[in-house]
Amino acid sequence: MFYDPRHEPHGLPHDPFHAIVVPRPIGWISTRAATGVANLAPYSFFNAFSTNPYIVGFSSTGRKDTIANVEATGAFVCNLATFDLRAAMNASSAPVGPEVDEFVLAGLTAVPSRLVAAPRVAEARVALECLHTGTIPLRDAAGGRERAWLVLGEVVGIHIDDSILKDGMIDTAALMPIARLGYRDYAVVDRVFAMDRPKA
Repeated sequence: MFYDPRHEPHGLPHDPFHAIVVPRPIGWISTRAATGVANLAPYSFFNAFSTNPYIVGFSSTGRKDTIANVEATGAFVCNLATFDLRAAMNASSAPVGPEVDEFVLAGLTAVPSRLVAAPRVAEARVALECLHTGTIPLRDAAGGRERAWLVLGEVVGIHIDDSILKDGMIDTAALMPIARLGYRDYAVVDRVFAMDRPKA
């Protein structure tokens, strides 16, 4: 099949785009509102964009509480969602008001970060403390009205649980990070393989 998503319906029960760009890491973003209320929400449009400096970002359809908090305080934390925390991650996605603390809702422990104002998930074995570097409105090629925003942050602090380090490297299979697929589907990394890059 082929269709132009700008002008043609795909004719399928669900949007196939979400099932094509997969697997997507989950940005489990924690923030603190200017009022002091903690916020925690998973974003499946998330990734790392640079290593010099370390930059990560997440995209939000609609200006949700997370964006408001990041822009008000200048900080967020990306907590790694793993298989053992899948139910809590899912619980934190509930559509609740800004007065609700999703840490409490999901039965998680909010602990202070070292370098940023946003809290982090104590149960997460990896967390990235980030300073907000910018919010970019996402428009179509014709320059139409923005409906989504890309939030970028510089990673200024990295927490790694020593239990997932093996011979000085992160044991990804033991960590079991989860990723978003299409529809209601997720994947878990429990098997890895290595390949050497071609030499010139």
